Amino acid sequence: MTFRRLQFLPAVDLMDGCAVRLVQGRKDQKTTYSNAPWEIAAKWSASGADRIHLVDLDAAFEGSAKNGAAVKRMVEAVSCPTELGGGIRTVDDAARALEEWGVGRVIAGTVAVKDPTIVEAMLDRFGPDRVIVGIDARDGIVKVSGWEEGSGVDAVILGKAMRAMGIVSCVFTDISKDGMLQGPNLAATTAFAEATGLQTIVSGGISCLDDLRSAHAANHPCLEGVIVGKALFDNRFEAPAAAAILHGESA
Repeated sequence: MTFRRLQFLPAVDLMDGCAVRLVQGRKDQKTTYSNAPWEIAAKWSASGADRIHLVDLDAAFEGSAKNGAAVKRMVEAVSCPTELGGGIRTVDDAARALEEWGVGRVIAGTVAVKDPTIVEAMLDRFGPDRVIVGIDARDGIVKVSGWEEGSGVDAVILGKAMRAMGIVSCVFTDISKDGMLQGPNLAATTAFAEATGLQTIVSGGISCLDDLRSAHAANHPCLEGVIVGKALFDNRFEAPAAAAILHGESA
């Protein structure tokens, strides 16, 4: 059997220019790790990352970008591609990230629920290689605005609508797992990928190398990669080991 190579996407969440992690997206459960997040991104880029996953939490919660300078510096510090989510709610937001800050691709989340015509406009201008969607769900129902607001929208229905619009890739986050270090919800993620046909990135809950082995062993044709955040910050394993497993270079 030939196993599919999965992308390794270390995550850096930003608040006030610092690298932080939240538990289940809660602002009152914040840990600050560094006031120089570009140094962390550069280290992971040199350690086998396929793409650095950046999230502007200030923009996600408040709707306005506050971490542009940090994002730009991180893009300049790494040798691999980047992607940015959080507060990408207009075509101008996407243009600023892609054209001014140099981000490789943007992630549309809240706007995919609230005004999908904006996602369509982003696709028309930048194409599916540079615009993907982020679908964050609890019990299969999408949450928006930094996970603080329910939408009543079924994650699979939204994913199918985005696929029909021309979106190719998606970050799928099980909110109940995020920051909990209890393992990802691979069953829900692969079911979502299967149902929607989107190239899907696993997000939320990675705690150990065995979690990465499980994702790689799933060998699902619609799984694109795995985002790893808190486990790396907490030194539960090293980035090169994670990359080797997801790339199929290590058991």
